[in-house]
Formats: sequence, C-alpha cells, structure tokens
Amino acid sequence: MAIRNRFAELHDEIAGWRQDLHRHPELLFDTHRTSAFVAEKLREFGCDEVVGGIGRTGVVGIVHGRTRLSGRVVGLRADMDALPITETSGVSHASVEPGKMHACGHDGHTSMLLGATKYLAETRNFDGTAAVIFQPAEEGGGGGREMVEDGLMERFGVQEVYGMHNMPGLPAGEFAIRSGPFLAAADTVAIRVEGLGGHAARPHVAVDTTVVACHIVIALQTIASRHVDPLEPVVVSITSFRTGSETYNVIPGTVELMGTIRTMNEDVRIDVRKRIEEIASSTAAAFGARAFVEIEDGYPVMVNSETETQHAAKAAERVAGTVNRDAAKLMGAEDFSFMLNERPGAYILIGNGDTAPVHNSHYDFNDEAIPSGCSWWVEVAESRLSAD
Repeated sequence: MAIRNRFAELHDEIAGWRQDLHRHPELLFDTHRTSAFVAEKLREFGCDEVVGGIGRTGVVGIVHGRTRLSGRVVGLRADMDALPITETSGVSHASVEPGKMHACGHDGHTSMLLGATKYLAETRNFDGTAAVIFQPAEEGGGGGREMVEDGLMERFGVQEVYGMHNMPGLPAGEFAIRSGPFLAAADTVAIRVEGLGGHAARPHVAVDTTVVACHIVIALQTIASRHVDPLEPVVVSITSFRTGSETYNVIPGTVELMGTIRTMNEDVRIDVRKRIEEIASSTAAAFGARAFVEIEDGYPVMVNSETETQHAAKAAERVAGTVNRDAAKLMGAEDFSFMLNERPGAYILIGNGDTAPVHNSHYDFNDEAIPSGCSWWVEVAESRLSAD
C-alpha cells in the first residue's frame, strides 16, 4: 500500500486546515475567504504560479516537475463551496456562519488537494506539470462551467483532469469508481398551471388548478414507469407545489410546480423533457386549464473516460490495496462534468466511513480519510507524469 509516510506527519496540519474551513463555510461564488486561504497556502508551498479569479473566485496553482521534457499537464480538481444548511453536528469545529455549513465535504476535498500540493511542491518527482484546480460553486452554481469558459484548460495547457468526492457508507480511505456515465444530468422544471379561480363552494363554475396540478404530478411519474426503457435510469421529482390561494374557501386561479429531472443518457434527457411538456399541456387541457412549462439546463451527465478511469483505479489500488471498479451509478449531479466534457479524465469516490450522509445537517468530513486522499492525488500526478 502506498499511503505516503509524509501524510502521517502532515495529518494534524491538514486536518487543522480542514476544520478551519469547516468553521467558515461560504456559498456558491462567494468563496472569498476560502479562495484567499487556498492561494496563501499555494504560495507558501512554493508553487511556480498561483492564479486567482478563474471562473470568478476559482484558484489554480501550478507545480512543475524536476523536468518538463514530456510537456504533459495534468489537472487535479477540488471544490470549495458549502451549502445553505444550519449545522447540527455538534462537533467542536462546527460552522460559525448561521445557515451555512460544509455538509458535502468540500472542506475535506480542498484540504486533501492542498496537502497533496504541498507534497508535490516539496518532491517534484515527476516530468511535466501538475495544475491544481480549486473550484467554487459546485453546489448549483456551475463553477466548473465558469472556470472552463474562463479558459482554464487552454490557459494552463491541461490535457487530462481528475476529481474526487467523499462517500459516506464506504469505509474510510477505500475507493470506488466506474467508467462511462457515473453521475446524472440534472435539469430543473417549472410548470405554471392557469385555470379559473372561484369560491370553493362552487367548484363547477371554476377550473380548479389544484386538481389539475395534482393530475399533472401523478401523470409525470409515468415517464419513468411507463415511457422510458426500465433499464435507463430516470428520475422526475416535483419538489414544490404552490397555489395562488392561502385561505380555506378560495379555489386558486394558478398553481406553480417546481422539480428536478435526472437522466444518464443525452437522448433520454431530450425525450424526457419533451414528454414533460406534452403531459403537462395535454393534462391541463383535458380539464380546461393551461400549463406553461419551463425547463432549464443544469449539469450534464458526468462521464468518466475509459483510459483515465483505469489510471485513476490503478492509483487507488496502489494506495488502498484494492478498488471497486464497478461502483453504482448515482443520480446525484456533479459539475465536474463540464471539465470532463472538455478533457479526458475521471472522478473517483473515497470512503468517508460510517457517517451521516452528505447534504445532512449532522454530516462532517472524516479526517481519517486524509492520508489516503492525499496519497491518491500524488499517485495520479506522479504516475501520469512519469518520466518513464
């Protein structure tokens, strides 16, 4: 097993960074303190270049190897932002920011990549360049897209890119990965149902949008159960139902629905969106109402490249002794997909142990995963930038 001894020495320091970041979570692109913290550490480590403001508040550090004869550049990416959740974990390093917490472990991801960068800058035992990428706004803001559109890949010459995320339930320090589609596309849907409001005691002279909207919600569930091939993963979830009435005796004239669409295949993604529009409009029409559908693009399907997945898996095997190469597909979304759409690469899961799930107010990143995570980053960089 190739957990680097250096990370045993650095463990308390890296955990200290992680817990400091946990105390001070920041949302979306407002990662000003976090970005400054990262940039300061990168300069302290002796990175050859440190650039901020990529994709608004993203930070990139450049570490050159002892030689650069190959001209190769490998990108290593971690996310930095937190979630709008009030923390209830009870840990000593709990969030001091009301209504904000690191409930997805991005504090751990950032700290592990910082630890790996410190090691790479100390040793430089590779031929080429490691570009360490610290991204804001993964939690819904599309920070990965913003960094790509800001010229991330071209500016730093990135040729392949790797990412990592913690996974509660997987033993701490173990790894899981799969090639091909791994995380789902996530689009948002809003449906406005318009009918005719009226007195609740006289429904026959109204067009009851609440009833219409209920039928639409139920009918939308037939997309996954009856319209799409059952071997194709699809989720259509209506998560908000708001009427235009707040009293007991008024039939509302409007109802607004909101929800999420998750798919693993681009053709299915297009088909599902079309079907939602058809079901909403035709169902409303059957009751004498109208439905207006707005669907917005979210994160695309995250697809691991075959060759780079094998490189990532081999690095994990060297660190942990074994790796699950057939991890289950996840219907969660990840905007690392924007980077993988630009360059070949792979995304791996690292175990967080028996902890609360992510996006839960009791969650906390498991610092016991730090040596394995840091070592994996180093293994990827050194193996992909080998002088052999």
